[in-house]
Amino acid sequence: MRRALALTTLVAFAGHALAQDILDTSAGPMSVIPVATGLQEPWAIGFLPGGAFLVTERDGVLKYFAAAGGEAVTVEGGPEVAAEGQGGLLDLMVPRDFPVSREVWLSYSAPRDAGAVTAVGRGILSEDGSRLVGFEQVFAIPEGASGGRHFGSRLVEAPDGSIFMTVGDRGTGPGGLEAQDPMRGEGKVIHLARDGQPATVLPAALPGVYSLGHRNAQGAALDLQGRLWTVEHGARGGDELNAPAPGRNYGWPVITYGVNYNGQPIGAGTERDGMEQPVHFWDPSIAPSGLMIYSGALVPEWRGDIFFGSLNSDFLGRLDPDTPAVTGYAEERLAGEATLRVRDVREAPDGSIWFLSVLNGAAYRLTPAD
Repeated sequence: MRRALALTTLVAFAGHALAQDILDTSAGPMSVIPVATGLQEPWAIGFLPGGAFLVTERDGVLKYFAAAGGEAVTVEGGPEVAAEGQGGLLDLMVPRDFPVSREVWLSYSAPRDAGAVTAVGRGILSEDGSRLVGFEQVFAIPEGASGGRHFGSRLVEAPDGSIFMTVGDRGTGPGGLEAQDPMRGEGKVIHLARDGQPATVLPAALPGVYSLGHRNAQGAALDLQGRLWTVEHGARGGDELNAPAPGRNYGWPVITYGVNYNGQPIGAGTERDGMEQPVHFWDPSIAPSGLMIYSGALVPEWRGDIFFGSLNSDFLGRLDPDTPAVTGYAEERLAGEATLRVRDVREAPDGSIWFLSVLNGAAYRLTPAD
């Protein structure tokens, strides 16, 4: 596929003249329009009724936009965060009942005496979008850790309204087995009820642990049947797409398709009894971040396809579950000036595909070109 964007024009969008790029794809030309610019280390995006949306910035700022192309409003009242390394204000989740509850959920690295922990909390967004009222932390993993690596921290609302939360291994590396210890929170998918209490309780496991053996899942989403999927970083190679199920072990750091950064092998190889294989893996690593499984609303050819960003290779990726490949599924890489260090990707209510570029400090909207 061609890397360059083919054409740049100006279009009127939400009352502003914005640059439009045309990107060649397997489904035909797509227009890519910036909908928010001037962002500092954007991490997540979430949609509100009426065309408004929110963006988190890792240093601790939550921004509200009344419309695409509009001015940003800084939302006050969020949590205190430990903005160190990969930590800070991370994911956001707008529940389906937002028109009634006005709740916004945020994940973040919360400061502790021993370092920081992955945490999640919620608040009520004011009518003007300027404040989170009554923000409270509803869950945090018990163990504090020094350093600012591998917080994970994606949030997904399950079909029943419960919440999935990914937690990274906190950078413990191949020599640390915290991700394998069911009584610890590192390297897990956590499952919470809406009140923050555990929604899954497994035998001999920390309440809330849903699956274990994950390294650093920075993407999570539901498919069209309501099943949970994640993408997670490997070490040097071994990035994975998984479909976590309760009580299952996804192997890190005992099995992996990657090697250590010094080139030495990790664990026992790529397979072991009682440990799950990834649905898809990448070698070399692409550092996947963000995950969305597309409804096909605007691009029927892509219905059920899996979209993700790349933090080290500057593209928006698409996996086709209907087309097998040696590593899992056939892959298309959509790349151009807009896709520099893609952190998050979401489907908007109108079926357009939105994504965040860290290096451009911008959010973009992708739709079929006219």
